[in-house]
Amino acid sequence: MDLALLDDTLAGGGQPAYRARQVWDWVARGAQGYDEMTNVPATVRALLDEQVPFSTLAPVSEARSRDGTVKVLFRTEDGHPVEAVLMRYRDGRRSVCVSSQSGCPLTCTFCATGTMRFGRNLTASEILDQVLHFRRLEQVDHLVFMGMGEPMMNLDEVITASARLPAIGITPRRTTVSTVGWMPGLTRFVDEVESPIRLALSLHAADPALRSELMPVNDRYPLDEVLAECRRHVALRGRRVFVEYVMLAGVNDSPAQGRALGRLLAGDAFKVNLIPYNPTGMYAGSSREAIDAFKREVEAARVPTTVRLTRGRDIAAACGQLAAPSLSLPQARAPSG
Repeated sequence: MDLALLDDTLAGGGQPAYRARQVWDWVARGAQGYDEMTNVPATVRALLDEQVPFSTLAPVSEARSRDGTVKVLFRTEDGHPVEAVLMRYRDGRRSVCVSSQSGCPLTCTFCATGTMRFGRNLTASEILDQVLHFRRLEQVDHLVFMGMGEPMMNLDEVITASARLPAIGITPRRTTVSTVGWMPGLTRFVDEVESPIRLALSLHAADPALRSELMPVNDRYPLDEVLAECRRHVALRGRRVFVEYVMLAGVNDSPAQGRALGRLLAGDAFKVNLIPYNPTGMYAGSSREAIDAFKREVEAARVPTTVRLTRGRDIAAACGQLAAPSLSLPQARAPSG
């Protein structure tokens, strides 16, 4: 729902300020439409039904995995593709992976989204509507900004959306914002975001030269500067940074590279999450034996390390696999910074 349009429409209709809060409360609890909002006058519901679309996103297609994961392709009002994923876990967790941009301008070589044409930043309402689509199916309690796009390039909208998540059932401590190390946004996040939202760093190589091959952003914002900013976050907020490390066979998965990562991250600032590679065509994934050997080397440096449980691989919904089809729009310029 376009929340700014909601406010303007209600104000233009002479409605009191609390009316928008009433509508949002219903939406956040999973209402399917305006007709369910029984404490909102029928005339107001009719006005909203005519002037404020119930969602800023139109579902285009849905895929369901054998493990219960659901991936939805949406189209924005101006035609840009957006994908979001609902991940269901056996312990009862329901986590939503949302996109902050349509496409991504940063072209990490292992990520399918990087092969897409970049569209534009998403609004806070478009981010929330990804979550609300799944909330109308069932309760959700975790959220990760790990879908399409670099969240730190769109920080204002990401934080505005995050502030609305508790009403949906997702607390700041269960919200994670991931970055490849986009320094303008990362510095603002460290300085300005006081709520206990989790920070995750997409790292993928301890060696700067290799990281630049995998992630061209490293040439612009070198890893040592990014890690220094992450450590400043830990010092200011007292919250450990999660490190994402995708395991690429023969590229970044040797025991020596594990030792290098352990040395790089030694201390109390980081926790490593090793990600089995989800095929996107360019690399092969590391074997379980290679992942285990790498994990032992990182842990030898006393850096806590886990291996991510992959969800939705069979429907291309796993980490790095989101790549919605183009909807024939002109390419937008990448955000500056």
